[in-house]
Amino acid sequence: MDQKQYIVAIEIGSSKVVGAAAQVNDSRITVNHYEEEMHSNCVNYGWVQNVENIKSCINRILRRLENALDGDITHIYVGRSGRTLHSESSEVNRSIDASTAITSATIESIKRDACRTSLKRYETIEVVPRAFYVDKSLITDNNPVGHYGSSIKVKLNLIVANSSMLLNLDRVVKGFNSKPIVTALAMGNHVLSTEEKRKGCMLVDMGAETTTVSIYKNGMLVYLNTLPLGGRNLTLDIANSIPGVLEETAENVKKNINNPLEVPHTDSVVIEGVNSRDAANYISARVGEIIANINKQLEYAGVTASEMSCIVLAGGAAQLKGIAKMLEENTKIATHKATLPANIYLNNALANAHKDINVQLMAIIAEACQVMDKMDSCVKFREIVDIDIHGPRIQQEPVEKEPEEKPEKSKKKKKPSMWETLQNKFSNILTNPDDDDDDDEY
Repeated sequence: MDQKQYIVAIEIGSSKVVGAAAQVNDSRITVNHYEEEMHSNCVNYGWVQNVENIKSCINRILRRLENALDGDITHIYVGRSGRTLHSESSEVNRSIDASTAITSATIESIKRDACRTSLKRYETIEVVPRAFYVDKSLITDNNPVGHYGSSIKVKLNLIVANSSMLLNLDRVVKGFNSKPIVTALAMGNHVLSTEEKRKGCMLVDMGAETTTVSIYKNGMLVYLNTLPLGGRNLTLDIANSIPGVLEETAENVKKNINNPLEVPHTDSVVIEGVNSRDAANYISARVGEIIANINKQLEYAGVTASEMSCIVLAGGAAQLKGIAKMLEENTKIATHKATLPANIYLNNALANAHKDINVQLMAIIAEACQVMDKMDSCVKFREIVDIDIHGPRIQQEPVEKEPEEKPEKSKKKKKPSMWETLQNKFSNILTNPDDDDDDDEY
């Protein structure tokens, strides 16, 4: 049977694991199935703590996807993210043959050399070029392939993470035949537009416990960092500051305040025993701290707010009412919410579900579509075999009938005449003269 090309991807978050299966048709990717598994205290700031519980979450998601697809999942793509994920600047200088044009193989070789850079406690998982110089001249289109020169210099960003964090991620996906994708890079490639990256922009992904900031300039990534701050900090502030309030209650209160970041305009109502205006004060203060830390990343990246055309806001914590407006007011940079990658479509059932589809997961799917072989698929569909419940029919060979023998017609004996009868009797007398019985009989 014809095999359809499918991508299966998993994203591990601080509060839930999400997975999806999408069908690829040329450049169009349609997400047909989406699954979630909530968890508690299994991931700390994006760092997996309880490996077996998260592995079980992934396993349940994959089983449900297999049942929905009626096929077997052969491999998956898994997003990499977490508290220690960040970029480190690096530079490679190399002499080259001036008579030969620079090729993509030259660039890949330079990236491999950079990947060997030794960093204490960190492991390099990706190398992203930032700028190219041929014979000390900047390549303005960021593509040195085809240029000639005697030397090349490449400024790079090494995307690194704590070795122990990566080890736990590897333990989680062991046995699933997985391929890793850096979530922040996938989002930069597929959520941000080429124009936004060229003009300069900041991608802010606010999760439950971490906020990842990626900064682009002149079309290239110049900085990436993960902050240990997220939406759960707001919830814990309410729970820890108001006696007797559990985290689950505080989370519900946070989601149901009409203006959590505009305290003077917040309705003073009681939600599950908590005054909404009191809760809004805690939320507003903590969001102000998170935004201050986001703004500080511009300084660390060596760029100014005036060099940024926009901020693109994504993540579960970014759904808080008024947060985009507050971020824009504090940074003086135009801010808007992230949308799904341009080539990602949801089937009718998901599109009509009115639920927040994980943008990070969709970016992983879009990136997987670029890196996977066009003849590859994450799903092997089961072949349908027709079975006759009565069993196979055996056609019997025709048996040739032997020709029936015609019975011979019995000849009717001719009744002897009177003269023949007397003759026979007379002959018997002559033949058996001593037979008294016969004499007496006659």
